[in-house]
Amino acid sequence: MNRIDRLFGIITLLQSKKYVTADKIAEKFGISVRTVYRDIKAICEQGIPVSFEQPKGYFIVQGYFLPPVSFNTEEANALLLIESIASGFTDKSIHAHYSSALNKIKNVLGTAQKERLELLNSNIHFQLPSCYQNNFAYLTKLQNAISAKKVLRLEYSNNSGEVSTREAEPIGLVFYAFSWHLIAWCHKRGDYRDFKVSRIRDILETDEPFRKEDHILMGDYMKHLPVPY
Repeated sequence: MNRIDRLFGIITLLQSKKYVTADKIAEKFGISVRTVYRDIKAICEQGIPVSFEQPKGYFIVQGYFLPPVSFNTEEANALLLIESIASGFTDKSIHAHYSSALNKIKNVLGTAQKERLELLNSNIHFQLPSCYQNNFAYLTKLQNAISAKKVLRLEYSNNSGEVSTREAEPIGLVFYAFSWHLIAWCHKRGDYRDFKVSRIRDILETDEPFRKEDHILMGDYMKHLPVPY
């Protein structure tokens, strides 16, 4: 990677995260920390206001507008391929949001790129095993609750088909055994529970913050799952 491409790559990385440390930049681009310092200086000299906060790292000053990022053909093709995977392995809500985002990306492509992308799209097919069911639209709500740390009220069906109402504090999502699973603290059980998302019958979003303050880290919880990670 030449220096110009690397500088654009660093700018894109800074756009995608709130803070990025010099060590993270160095690791991603295979350069020394000293080179990172020189690159950041070069970016600032081009009028892009990059600042630094100890110990969090570098960030682009809030309010500064950067023009839309351009995509090369390979990047656009990769995003198109992921749309098929998103449709197959997520749910209706995620697919709708991904398709909307992809359409925005297509708007910044050149005419020739768009034509090649449409040709590629007509020649990509994705077949799921019959055992996998994703005829629901809950993942977006679950993501929002996890990131906002808000309590959810779930109508949930157990293995016997019995439906109960659960108040839950969602801490993470994990995909295993061809199913999405919500990991959450269940107030009814007073413990963490693994809710199979396809068994959720309804979700009520609340503005109620988590009542439990010391939730387990998802990385630690996953050690107890019946699959290797």
